Amino acid sequence: MKSSRAENHRRVHGVPAVRFDDHRMTSFSGLVVFQLLFKQLDLKGRLRRAFGKDDRRRSFGLGCIVLQLVVQVMLGFRRLRDRDYYGNDPLVCRVLGVPRLPDTATVSRTLGAATPRCFKQLRRVIRELVLERLAKLKLATVTLDFDGSGQSTRRHAEGSAVGYNKKRKGARSYYPLFCTVA
Repeated sequence: MKSSRAENHRRVHGVPAVRFDDHRMTSFSGLVVFQLLFKQLDLKGRLRRAFGKDDRRRSFGLGCIVLQLVVQVMLGFRRLRDRDYYGNDPLVCRVLGVPRLPDTATVSRTLGAATPRCFKQLRRVIRELVLERLAKLKLATVTLDFDGSGQSTRRHAEGSAVGYNKKRKGARSYYPLFCTVA
């Protein structure tokens, strides 16, 4: 059953008070801290503004899906299907500002419909967040440490190349770089 956009979004203004006297906590009750962080960063608003036109025609917009994936990675889940493990958790829904989470198929369709412009806007939002934080810290020097990790494709895939892969020597692999700021 398809639901309307208005049915899929809620306004969440207050952060619940953290008390440890109630023994009915969810597994993900630590998300309360991140709810406050997302509010201070205006992360949901920034994502909504970044995807503007692309978000209006869907009940769960790309901004909501990206925020859900951020929360999913923070919870330690890596695959889209892992949404089933936390899909019924009320605190996850509260942090995202939705009464229920979109299905895995909805997430997949929304990401598949994203245009190159959407990814450019997402990179712009991330760049702004990083630069704002660096400006606030007023660091004298910044050290960037780049590390790579070989991920085997097992076949000829677009963007893969033969390179160093200690698990499968000589196999075509992706070699993404990860950056650590110190």
